[in-house]
Amino acid sequence: MKLSEQDVSVFAAYLRGEEKSPATVEKYRREAAGFVRWLAGRELSRELGRAYKDLLSQGRSPAGVNGALAALNRLFAFLDLPEYRLRAVKTQRRIFRDEARELNEGEYRRLLSAAGARKNERLRLVMEAICSAGIRVGELRYFTVEAARLGRAEVTCKGKSRTVFLPAKLQRTLLRYAKARRITAGPIFVTRSGRPLDRSNIWRDMKSLCREAGVAEEKVFPHNLRHLFARVFYKACRDIVKLADVLGHSSIETTRIYLITTGETHARRMERLGLIS
Repeated sequence: MKLSEQDVSVFAAYLRGEEKSPATVEKYRREAAGFVRWLAGRELSRELGRAYKDLLSQGRSPAGVNGALAALNRLFAFLDLPEYRLRAVKTQRRIFRDEARELNEGEYRRLLSAAGARKNERLRLVMEAICSAGIRVGELRYFTVEAARLGRAEVTCKGKSRTVFLPAKLQRTLLRYAKARRITAGPIFVTRSGRPLDRSNIWRDMKSLCREAGVAEEKVFPHNLRHLFARVFYKACRDIVKLADVLGHSSIETTRIYLITTGETHARRMERLGLIS
């Protein structure tokens, strides 16, 4: 069997029909298209699949390889070709978080101050909404005027629905912001044309605050705010099951990733054990 760009297009349409997020659809489409281009019209075979996997392993991390293989395996399942499924690369479970990428509370507050100094109220409020409610950046569109009045938002993501509660202070701030901009209904975080904010715009705007806030650029991206929420929430309640529900995770194993400590934190804990005389 030969794969074509048409197969990739139909595959992407199928994923959209399955209500996968736009980011997931684009990632899977891109990985599938890359594989088809590499095949260059050759007949699909298990040997070529393994060769492509080896090629990916030369230039990507194990996690990156497995991400690509997940996309290809989904393509094979869609085309009813399970015999071409590729095994994931075995990886050791991460024990420590990279300290260079961990955003702490002090840095978060400096980012808020930098946004305030620029009089960029929308960006400041976007960061507060993500961090105080633990949402994904793509879930901002569910923060509507109606949700702010009610104190909770009904969020649907990755085929799952959950209720996200808004802290009272965030409610009041959102409603003041919406009123000042004459937004009476629907999403609060919108562009001048009324469309929901694009995640790439938020990412770029956050990066622009790094120098003023004195925060390393590699720490500043929207999803890191969700990680900060998870660590602070867990520190307060020590209930990983509850945290998984709040974050909308199907598996606690996913939630564990959010709670991995840095090597420095682990070393301090080891020192406090007092097991050396």
